[in-house]
Amino acid sequence: MPTLADTTTPNFSYPKKEKLKSKKLIEELFKDGKSVSSFPVKLIYLPCSLENTSLNVGVTVPKRNFKSAVDRNKIKRLLREAYRLNKHIVFNNIDQDFALLFLYLGKKMPDYAEIEQSIIEALTKFYKKVTNEEAI
Repeated sequence: MPTLADTTTPNFSYPKKEKLKSKKLIEELFKDGKSVSSFPVKLIYLPCSLENTSLNVGVTVPKRNFKSAVDRNKIKRLLREAYRLNKHIVFNNIDQDFALLFLYLGKKMPDYAEIEQSIIEALTKFYKKVTNEEAI
């Protein structure tokens, strides 16, 4: 039986089963996905059927804006960390399965606070859009 602490504490993990790895699904996201934006982060989402979890999440940073792999990887780490700490906004609150992709649109190296604020805004907009679409 779960204790009170189990039900009130959000799950801050980001396990392998939640990571978006399917090349086919990523291509579908770019082709058919809808998006919400909160500069410098754009969230592309697509309803789909997933087996183990309700969300599959990926992050990407364009090579066009950041030539150095070190810079791209740092931004991806910041995006993943911000999502991991704020996924409770949508994770257990939606009924449908989704594939999500966070795309960094900025041209300068961000700090963590900027990324986190954008992720929170994007997740909130996504949640509102999804819950309104399901109600219609």
